[in-house]
Amino acid sequence: MTPFGERVRQLRSERGRMLKDMAAHLGVSSAYLSALERGERGKPTWALIQGVLQYFHIIWDEADELARLADFSDPKVKIDTANTDPVATLFANRLAREIRGLTSEELHQMIAVLDQAQERERKAACAIPGDAQAPVSPR
Repeated sequence: MTPFGERVRQLRSERGRMLKDMAAHLGVSSAYLSALERGERGKPTWALIQGVLQYFHIIWDEADELARLADFSDPKVKIDTANTDPVATLFANRLAREIRGLTSEELHQMIAVLDQAQERERKAACAIPGDAQAPVSPR
């Protein structure tokens, strides 16, 4: 299951909506919507995301969050490590081979590391050029 599929299924359950009714509203088959929820389909299209938002009457922050989940819901990810540290290529290949054996706790720990790196990059991007107090990107 993908993050987007999990959230859509949760929304349907919370609001007592049937898969077939939602599929009809979105103009897709029940089989397709079920496969999307289970993570057996690729990342949803922008039009489908907009249809889901409209179907559940979702706006503002919740809409942004659902769109973000959709962006992180490609079940067949490709990672381009060209022109990076060789350790990045090693990590990407090891992750691809071993991801199914990782526990939920281990996955959450890795996500926390990625969140820290993203925050560091965000702070570096917001730093004022020439500011002695500004953090320096490790790259």
